[in-house]
Amino acid sequence: MESDLIDRIYECSVAPDLWPSVLDDLAAMTDSRGGLLFSARKALCWTASGSIREVFEAYVNDGWFHRCPRRTCIMSQSDPAFFVEQDFWSEDQIKGDPIYRDFFHPRGLGWSAGTGLQVPTGDSIVFSIERTLERGPIEPEHVATLNSLRPHLARSALVSARLGLQRAQGATEALSGLRLPALLLTEGGVVVEANEWMAPLAGEVRFGAGNRLVLSDKAAQQMLADALKTIDAAPGLGRCTFPLRDELGKATMVLHLIPIKRSAHDIFGQSFALLMMTPVSSERTPSLDLMRSLFDLTPAEARVAQGIAAGKTLEDLALAGDVSINTVRNQLRRVLEKTGCARQAELAALLSSVAVGAGL
Repeated sequence: MESDLIDRIYECSVAPDLWPSVLDDLAAMTDSRGGLLFSARKALCWTASGSIREVFEAYVNDGWFHRCPRRTCIMSQSDPAFFVEQDFWSEDQIKGDPIYRDFFHPRGLGWSAGTGLQVPTGDSIVFSIERTLERGPIEPEHVATLNSLRPHLARSALVSARLGLQRAQGATEALSGLRLPALLLTEGGVVVEANEWMAPLAGEVRFGAGNRLVLSDKAAQQMLADALKTIDAAPGLGRCTFPLRDELGKATMVLHLIPIKRSAHDIFGQSFALLMMTPVSSERTPSLDLMRSLFDLTPAEARVAQGIAAGKTLEDLALAGDVSINTVRNQLRRVLEKTGCARQAELAALLSSVAVGAGL
């Protein structure tokens, strides 16, 4: 069931009209009424389960969206996770909040689990699962289920968001509509089609013999090869997001490998995967969300990585996390393995170049 759902999530990437059905399934899995996907860059785009679409048309059209505290609280969180009302407010605060008191509660809603993503491209994405008021808050085990699917939802929604939640009519239109460097690959890494945004990356990305994709970053090349092998064999286990580094070892792009599933083949033909690239900058310490997605880190490993990037010692991290120094050393060892770094100094240099305001 989960493997099929993951396939359908990726199908939605270029067929956003299928999101309501996936949102219905997420709601059913969590004993909720429906789900929503909001995307904003220069304009707000959204889609929802049919069961709650009318409610959220009023939510958007009557101005409630811009006054709602849920979105602000969700987007302020650095942890890449779904959050519920109890993470932010007491029961009395919820009852007294105008959005809940005057909008959600009269419509029989009032409990939710939501997650947000802000990425360097300027896209802001929010998923929300809505439950009826009488059913009560969404339980931790259901939140855990949503969190297990979150990386797939994030990667697929990024493509949908770049396309303005509009179904692409063909491969060329879809690649161009992303307005980011992107190309289509076969299972063996042969380039089927690339968009015009790839041209400035000629020094880092080239097409070799047989039109095979060749990355200047050997570590990224190996990660791509591994991802192409595991993306179907073990859904959810392969590393599908990773950095592309320059000759100095600094990350310049984040590569997202997105499997082409089901009816997405109607748009992309028999291509195996879409490889999309987003830029990174070096303004401040990388977010937990970005690091977890880049290197498939656990929350604890991501916090250790973030601490190393900020110049903290292992002793500092052990004290802050209320764990033993041996625990932190083990977490650091796993971070080094997952990032392909041999030494702590190399890790710090890599992470300092993957610093963006917020990540995917």
